[in-house]
Amino acid sequence: MSKELLIVDGLQYSNWSREIFEQMREGGVDAVHATLVYHENIRETLTRLGEWNRRFEAHGDLIMPVREAGDIERARQAGKVGIFLGAQNCSPIEDDIDMVAVMRDLGLLIMQLTYNNQSLLACGCYEAEDSGITRFGRQVIREMNRVGMVIDMSHSAERSTLEAVELSERPVIISHANPSSFHAAKRNKSDKVLEAIAESGGLLGFSAYPFHLKNGPDCSLEDYCDMIARTADLMGIEHIGIGTDLCQAQPTSVLEWMRNGRWSKEMDYGEGSQGNAGWPRPLAWLRDSRDFPNLVAGLRQRGFDEASIARIMGQNWVELLARAATPARAEEAAA
Repeated sequence: MSKELLIVDGLQYSNWSREIFEQMREGGVDAVHATLVYHENIRETLTRLGEWNRRFEAHGDLIMPVREAGDIERARQAGKVGIFLGAQNCSPIEDDIDMVAVMRDLGLLIMQLTYNNQSLLACGCYEAEDSGITRFGRQVIREMNRVGMVIDMSHSAERSTLEAVELSERPVIISHANPSSFHAAKRNKSDKVLEAIAESGGLLGFSAYPFHLKNGPDCSLEDYCDMIARTADLMGIEHIGIGTDLCQAQPTSVLEWMRNGRWSKEMDYGEGSQGNAGWPRPLAWLRDSRDFPNLVAGLRQRGFDEASIARIMGQNWVELLARAATPARAEEAAA
């Protein structure tokens, strides 16, 4: 694949290793949004940050940290994969609003307001009643806007997502999900939500996690690219990207931590079931990061022109980070 094409994956949570970083580079991936935490508290989040510092030190020839949008191009020029960090829950700030700025200063660029359940900030997509954004949530949204931390509503419920878009002065994203019209999973999003995300200047990262796809692990590349084309018509080509949700080489214990954290005594199977409790079988055309050329080829086959492919595969993510992950003081200085 020609390296003229910038590729950004808007969500992965893998059992990070040199082999996986090499696969990213082999697949032409320039930057990845890596999940830092799910249910970890402040102290545990600091440990996860320390682990990434060690990875950047040990594999500095392959990866480098991304703290602002411009770092992606700097990583690319250096022949490295840029890593930008995100939280899939609001647990890293606990109940302390000052932690938003602290975590952003430490390199946390993105934070979800919920992970499936009701949180201190908003309601997750697995709750029966969507209570919307809380009083604390309103304050946190304002603070995230100020410090340049991107609001991610991937695991949030509909009312909460629409309210977050309304309250936020910055673009809001869904880093990894698909349209409900393609597959009616709890985690997928209605056209109303997708239109609101686009109107905010935000972005949808298309998930390749089989539970989010029509026909699950047997979803064809053609169907996936057709979903992208239909969503481009709905949201506009500037507001879509890729967020594969690849979870490579992770043990089942990690899947159970994602689904259960410390909140449940009973086993919660999330998008699976008792009879289908493990990791889903990967897609034949996207087994790992080396298969990104398959996706590019699929978009070409579907009829996307090169400029649109460039937007979907990475340009939109870079522009989103420039809009939403720049601290307000830096924006003011630039103006």
